[in-house]
Amino acid sequence: MVQTRGALRQSEGLPRKVPTYAKTGGRKELTTKEGHWSGAKKGGARGDSFLANAGSTLFVLAIILTTPFIAVIVWHTFVNLDGSLSAIVVAFRKKGLALIPEIWPSTSPRAWQLLGAYALFEAVLQVYLPGKPFKATMTANGNVPVYKANGVQSLVVTVVAFFACWHFGLTSPKEIYDLFGEMLAGMAVFSVFFCVFLQIKGHVAPTDEDSGSCGNHIYDFWWGMELYPKLGPLNVKQFTNCRFGMMAWAILPIIFACYQYERDGFLADSVAVTLLLMSVYNFKFFLWETGYFNSMDIQHDRAGYYICWGCLVWVPAVYASPALYIASAQPPVRLGPELSVLIAVLGLLSIWVNYDSDLQRQDFRASNGKKKVWGKKPLMIEAEYKVLKNDAWVTKKSLLLASGWWGIARHFHYLPEITASFFWTAPALFDKLPPYLYVVFLTILLIDRSMRDDLRCSLKYGKHWKKYCELVPYKIVPGIF
Repeated sequence: MVQTRGALRQSEGLPRKVPTYAKTGGRKELTTKEGHWSGAKKGGARGDSFLANAGSTLFVLAIILTTPFIAVIVWHTFVNLDGSLSAIVVAFRKKGLALIPEIWPSTSPRAWQLLGAYALFEAVLQVYLPGKPFKATMTANGNVPVYKANGVQSLVVTVVAFFACWHFGLTSPKEIYDLFGEMLAGMAVFSVFFCVFLQIKGHVAPTDEDSGSCGNHIYDFWWGMELYPKLGPLNVKQFTNCRFGMMAWAILPIIFACYQYERDGFLADSVAVTLLLMSVYNFKFFLWETGYFNSMDIQHDRAGYYICWGCLVWVPAVYASPALYIASAQPPVRLGPELSVLIAVLGLLSIWVNYDSDLQRQDFRASNGKKKVWGKKPLMIEAEYKVLKNDAWVTKKSLLLASGWWGIARHFHYLPEITASFFWTAPALFDKLPPYLYVVFLTILLIDRSMRDDLRCSLKYGKHWKKYCELVPYKIVPGIF
């Protein structure tokens, strides 16, 4: 039985609803404290980041208008131009923007059929596949999100379902590879309309009180209205981020590797190394999925274009792009046993450090700071912050870990994530730059995220965060940044 947030709040001594809105100038706006750590600010962008606030409304509008085309251009460059930067530059010089409709694939009924079947299948798994309930961190408005933790089960069922469909002739790696551009183009457009729907829903039928307008419709579309929207029993962000986007990233390298194997009659070592590292990383993600529910993507980023369109389109297009490029290369890149082992070992080490750092903080919080870190009593800051309870601000406490991996840098876990992305792209070798698009994008994204998180924590914890920064002075790279 699914417990509603209202019932859950009532069982924990909280009011079923928190009156967080006030009518101002005909608009519905958040009335949590101005500049509060919830991240909603009247009249401007939310998120307090370069990506959310840089420049102006025109900057955000430019991202919205260009990213659907960039997603398809990435696919076209890797599949049809052998990943050549010079080739795509020359093509644009010759034809200008007229090149875009020329390379834009028309989404066939079969491509829509595959997309719809995948989305429906993942939605059913999310809602009905058994899993333990997981309560995430309480929001600034006193809501407690509840999830079904069935990520690993969904991953296993999805992989088995793909091979079953291939075995029984329902689809094949070649068909999915051949239609991948069509599916990307279709999702690039469909997801825009989906984000419009989410914006309208946030205005007229928000799921709970963690919703509101910043007064700028373009920013509302970009950053989102609702923090935790639901469509019936379906948690929208868990679906877009985890079940559609991350699951696509998990299954696509497998499909591309099977395609390369069918095409060439053997599995290239370059493809095998990329497949191994991406598969381990994505298994790690679903194993740690409950930790992700307490991450910035879920707790702070609202359900708008930035996060939802990004996970529905950008993740399959860009995050999986190294696997697409390496599987598309003809003849396949041959690394040899020594280089293959070296890249695989360094990549696996990076993934392990990333996982262990997340696990270290998760265990620290679960033990209320009592568990030793690297064999020693952990250094920590007991930080206070405020949430709404019974229409009043109530002081709560969090423990900030300053030992182990978290004593090296405040966001040290981002560094091994970047190096892991480098190593699963390295089988492409170094004669072309475009295969490293994801590495560059991820580096920019995580630097931006570290600054956003620092600002949010500064607003949330105040003087306690200042003390923490004195103990751990660097954001990601010790001694540098």
